[in-house]
Amino acid sequence: MQGLELARRFYEQYGAPMLHEQFAAFEEVIAVGLCGSGSECFGYDDDVSTDHDFEPGFCLFLPGEDVIDRRTAFLLERAYAKLPKEFEGFTRSPMSPVGGNRHGVLRMDEFFRAKVGSPDGELTAAQWLTTPEFYLAEATNGEVFRDDCGAFTAVRERLAFLPEDIRRKKLAGELLTMAQSGQYNYNRCLRHGETGAAQLAAIEFVRAALHAVFLLNKAYLPYYKWQFRALRDLPLLSDLNMPLEFLLTTENTADLAETKYGIIEDIAGMVIEALQAQDLTKAICGDLEKHAYSVNDTIADATLRNLHVLAGV
Repeated sequence: MQGLELARRFYEQYGAPMLHEQFAAFEEVIAVGLCGSGSECFGYDDDVSTDHDFEPGFCLFLPGEDVIDRRTAFLLERAYAKLPKEFEGFTRSPMSPVGGNRHGVLRMDEFFRAKVGSPDGELTAAQWLTTPEFYLAEATNGEVFRDDCGAFTAVRERLAFLPEDIRRKKLAGELLTMAQSGQYNYNRCLRHGETGAAQLAAIEFVRAALHAVFLLNKAYLPYYKWQFRALRDLPLLSDLNMPLEFLLTTENTADLAETKYGIIEDIAGMVIEALQAQDLTKAICGDLEKHAYSVNDTIADATLRNLHVLAGV
């Protein structure tokens, strides 16, 4: 059983009755769900995932102290801690007395501040550009089982994805990085006899290509260890999974280098087709650098448009 389903069942069988019986006056202002850090919050967990931080548990997201005071929050923590220690064959972890728990009682504003630096999801352009997307993903992943007043969900909806101008700025930067590392520097490094540098160029190309694909799908790029797993679920360009892995995992010998460069150009061509399909570029060529600047030119906000093209990378 995957973690999200385990969390929902545990909440429905034990959490919901606990809230109704002991905290009925606060049920409507407490959001319940499972989101944040951990593969289970993305639905990526498997048998290997159970070796650490995997347990039946859910999150109780509380509003500010003006609505639920510290005393009530403490009583909620005690009630949550007293829920069954085992469920569906899994054992719950002890609650840390110094905080840092992934499950249990959390303040909404503290959760969002820890993830994105804002308690209400209102971000400046600079924050949108510089906040790591895996944190934005953690603020919006998982499931909300209950949110009667809608306050928690409203913040998640505010953070659902990047503003369009920010998406284009980031995309322009990644396209330029793909051009420089893959289309230009990969072969040059090999001609210099720098096979290690060539592999670094390939890695930079893959990293930028992955981000570009997520941006084209209007999806956040998750933490690095889940990027290929998440790529397989995307509706657009998910078939780049194997070519990108090939670039990372093969050597740069003479016989493979030509093949790898051909793959780089194939990937560039597929990304350009996706850009054109979304009317993000006016360039008509196979040079990703020209498409990078064309995408940057479509940014509506002049201040953002005039920042360095790599400002979002």
